[in-house]
Amino acid sequence: MKLKALFLNCTLKYSPETSNTRAFIEKSAAIFKDLNVATEIVRITDYHIKFGTSSDEGPEDDWPFIFNKIKETDIFIMATPVWRGDRSSVAKLVSERLDGLFEDKKDKNEQYPTYNKVAGMLVDGNEDGAKKAISSILFDLAEHGFTLAVNPFSYYVGKAGPGPSYIEAKGDKHEFTNNMLLIMAQNMVHLASVLKENPYRINLSSVKKKAAEISN
Repeated sequence: MKLKALFLNCTLKYSPETSNTRAFIEKSAAIFKDLNVATEIVRITDYHIKFGTSSDEGPEDDWPFIFNKIKETDIFIMATPVWRGDRSSVAKLVSERLDGLFEDKKDKNEQYPTYNKVAGMLVDGNEDGAKKAISSILFDLAEHGFTLAVNPFSYYVGKAGPGPSYIEAKGDKHEFTNNMLLIMAQNMVHLASVLKENPYRINLSSVKKKAAEISN
C-alpha cells in the first residue's frame, strides 16, 4: 500500500507571499516522492485556526479540517521557520491544538488517532535556534502519540542576524541539510511501512487500570 506524507507549513506568511519554509518542504517532498510516497503540503496561515486545546473550537474553526488530514496520513511532518530562537507561533499553535486528541474518542485499543503514524520536522531560518525548535516539537509529537524514527529532522540555518534565508542562500544545495533530508526520509518511510504491517498492540485502557493497581 502506498504511503502518504502530510507537510504542515508553519510559516508566518500568508499566501501567495513567498515562503522559504515552503521551498524547504518542496525539496523534502521531492525526496519522499522518489521513495514512492504521495505528498501534500498545507500552509496553516491559509486557514482560520482558533487558539485552544481541543480538536474543535466551534464555528469558523478550520482545525477539524486540518486534523482530519493528519488522521488520514501515514507520515506527518511539521515545518517551521526560526523566530526569536525557537519555532514559530504558528507551530506552537498546532502543538496546542493537537492536545485535543487526548480527550477525543479512541479506537478499540483506546489508542490515539496518531498511533502508528510517523512524525518528523523541518526547520529553516537565518539565525540560531534550530535545535531548540527541533527538541520542542519532537517532544510534543512523541507525547501526542506519533512515532519517531532515527534522525527524523533536517534543518537549514544561515548566518546569524539579517541576511539571506533558504531560497536566496541556495539552501537546497547545502550538503549537510540534504544529507539529513535523505536520512530523515528513508528512516521515516521504513518505519511507516513497518507500522503499516505491525501496528502497536497496546491497550491504553488496560494499561491505565494496571497503573492504578500497582500504585495502591
